[in-house]
Amino acid sequence: MNTRAWFICFKGILRREFQRFIQQRSRFFSALVRPLLWLVVFAAGFRAALGLSITPPYQTYITYETYILPGLMCMILLFNGMQSALSMVYDREMGSMRVLLMSPLPRSWLLLCKLMSIALISLLQVYAFLAIALMMRIDLPYTGLLTVMPTLLLTSILLGAIGLFLSSRIRYLENFAGVMNFVIFPMFFISSALYPLWRMRESSEWLYWVCLLNPFTHAVELVRHALYLQLNLSTLIITLLTTFFFCVLAVLGFRPERIESSSPAKPSSA
Repeated sequence: MNTRAWFICFKGILRREFQRFIQQRSRFFSALVRPLLWLVVFAAGFRAALGLSITPPYQTYITYETYILPGLMCMILLFNGMQSALSMVYDREMGSMRVLLMSPLPRSWLLLCKLMSIALISLLQVYAFLAIALMMRIDLPYTGLLTVMPTLLLTSILLGAIGLFLSSRIRYLENFAGVMNFVIFPMFFISSALYPLWRMRESSEWLYWVCLLNPFTHAVELVRHALYLQLNLSTLIITLLTTFFFCVLAVLGFRPERIESSSPAKPSSA
């Protein structure tokens, strides 16, 4: 099978995701409301209470808004990844997922195309959020807006793979929202997105170690350092390994026989 067929497959999945994104305009605005709420409202209240010392990658004292910006960027990727996983559960129940898996291309490539499409759409939302942040006069290195792009793509694929793995284990659409609440909020709040790790350690030693075990923490730190033209090698290795791990789990989880068995059984005729 030639490479043209692989590219056509990626182009088709990307086009379908963009059409879905354009049709769901509320999805774009809701993805911006959550981080802007933290940036405008909560940061104003926490600015005086939370003093931030000089820690890498920062070379001087920074405002709380500047600190939480990378975490809010990853927040957009997190919610998009989980929302796309919800669409996978919906596609599975409607039957379109079975049609996708009938392709002669490897299942791993089909799901990777899905993850890459989600990542590219998420990038648009992240940079729209960054444009608003710049208009709010938040100090950002302009060159860092380019160097942070690969780390945003990697983070989006990681979070999308976690969502796809969870969607492969959830059989019914009505169960998805409850499970996601036990995934999204702990991943976001028990991380370095809103507070430095050293503050977590001052508060609780066990909470600090839980933050270190959270893959979202390392993704946030990877984005934070890349935004300021620095490479945190340890967070890069951990993020790459966890991305590969959850991608493998997502591929193994989407078995055609499991999808068939997850559909509601038809009543037998009398």
